[in-house]
Amino acid sequence: MTAVDTKPVQQSQPSSVRRWSSSRTQNILLCLILVVGVVAIYFPVHWQPFANYDDPDYVTDNIHVKAGLHWQTVKWAMTTHDAANWHPVTWLSHAFDWQLFGDSPAGPHDVNVLFHLLNALLLFWVLQRATGFIGRSWMVAALFAFHPVNVESVAWIAERKNLLSMFFFLLTLAAYRWYAQKPKDGRYIAVAALFALGLMSKPQVITLPLVLLLWDYWPLQRLSFGIISPSTESLSSEGIPVKPLSTLIWEKVPLLALCAVSAIMTMRGQAAGGATSGFARALRVENAIISYARYIGKAFWPSRLALFYPYPLSLYPKWQVAGAVFLLLAITVMVAVAYRRRYLTVGWLWFLGTLVPMIGVVQVGTQAMADRYGYLPFIGLFIMMCWLVADWAGQLRPRLVVARALAIVVLGVFSFLAYQQVGFWEDHITLWTHTNDVTTNNWIAENNLGTALLKMGRAEEAVPHFRAAVAAYPYDPNTDLNLGIYEQMHGNYTAAIDWYQKAAKIARNPKVKARAYNNLGYAYKETGDYITARENLQKAVKVDPEFAGGWISLGLMAQRTGDLPLAVNAYSRGVELRPMDYEYLLLAQALDATGEKEQAAAARQKAESLSTDIRVAQRRADDLLSR
Repeated sequence: MTAVDTKPVQQSQPSSVRRWSSSRTQNILLCLILVVGVVAIYFPVHWQPFANYDDPDYVTDNIHVKAGLHWQTVKWAMTTHDAANWHPVTWLSHAFDWQLFGDSPAGPHDVNVLFHLLNALLLFWVLQRATGFIGRSWMVAALFAFHPVNVESVAWIAERKNLLSMFFFLLTLAAYRWYAQKPKDGRYIAVAALFALGLMSKPQVITLPLVLLLWDYWPLQRLSFGIISPSTESLSSEGIPVKPLSTLIWEKVPLLALCAVSAIMTMRGQAAGGATSGFARALRVENAIISYARYIGKAFWPSRLALFYPYPLSLYPKWQVAGAVFLLLAITVMVAVAYRRRYLTVGWLWFLGTLVPMIGVVQVGTQAMADRYGYLPFIGLFIMMCWLVADWAGQLRPRLVVARALAIVVLGVFSFLAYQQVGFWEDHITLWTHTNDVTTNNWIAENNLGTALLKMGRAEEAVPHFRAAVAAYPYDPNTDLNLGIYEQMHGNYTAAIDWYQKAAKIARNPKVKARAYNNLGYAYKETGDYITARENLQKAVKVDPEFAGGWISLGLMAQRTGDLPLAVNAYSRGVELRPMDYEYLLLAQALDATGEKEQAAAARQKAESLSTDIRVAQRRADDLLSR
């Protein structure tokens, strides 16, 4: 499948001749088409809001990110396991966004679009430099740029990690070819450094050393399965020194060491964040096999795309598993039979291999699959199809016309579907309503749709969605929290306490568990049980010591019960984590009551420096104390 192509010159000519045999103007024009296409598809995201799923954890509710890009932020980013991951480069990217754009989502959205565009241009450049083909390389890049399955990675600010990791992945591929041409320590260090940055953006690129081995096989053709004499240097058709397999494997050992470090940090992060799921092994294996088949389907027929695909709660019908196994085996056999077409082997193993970290045999989260997981693996499928169709077309005029017409139609359809998919991110209600429409028993969609309605003051419309979420999946603590909030809003404190207790019991994420204890504290306070209320508030800050709201809640409870030293300590910790004018006024009042007038005056002065209207801040502080 190719719109434009350039036939490589004879293999005896240097690769530099082949690379520059095509018009530079043609390359510029093709790049401009990618730029215009990406901008045309994604310009609406500039006006779209932060999502109410993951974006709060990554940006809007993250006190470290909102502190901007400072040395303390750097130290935190390098050591934290927030969001159940270790990806310091991603955290610093979000912090830099906040420093530049504040609380506006427009800037981060534009940055995401920019990175996606850069990735598309890089992919075109990397493939063209490695293979010598312009048209095929551009078609792969265009499919990547315009494919609707990639909308999730671009329109979702929290998925900056996907874009960044791909950016460094492609730069590593480019640097690797540079190294392969003339292996030197400095060049290898550049490869390793870029790979490290990719791992520190998102560990999904952990399979890159294996991709580099595939790259050695094709298109670099530096892999020899025979014996190479040390006295003679053999060169590939690309003018790159050929090496035996054993040498190329040893060459990847330092990169594999980086993978090991990243894997350890990732597993620690997932354990700390409670992200690993306890689904049965047989179900995980079945879901992985069927997901491979579903991803292939989404690549060629991208319909019914959703932000969240719910995990099945029971084993699949045997015929579905057998069908998926047959499909994967059939493609594998066809690739093996056509082994002389090296691009088929590389593309298929690229797809299978790069999906392994996300396929769910080791399950993280409760999604069965995710559109964002196709961002890197689908490139392998695109390479297979573009090279295969181009080889079929060859130089035969009728076939070339058919191939180019097919390319135009496919890119046009994909662009239209991608633009339509971008529109679903217009607001929270639209996003989750669409997700509900294209999936079944989707507790995440039901809960997040209810959350959006609840925040709009439409509680009665929200609660049926919360109940539907519980019916579909009774093990989601976030839904329990929302049902507790609904009951507490209606004065049903006993029912609220039951929901909060369930949430606290089943929550594996420390932040969710802390919210459950915090809400329990408020519910018990309403019943007049101040002792139990205080105990739960103390549990909240013990589970999540960086829960600023929990510290303020504990301070309010301590002040009401006359424990002023605890109130001062709790308020101090709260404002340290989240400096707010009215919270500094609470601290000032507690310090006043303990007779620490000088410190109280300093806290009041800090409140005034933060506040746009100190009288409004004072009213809010008084209101919190009087509740």
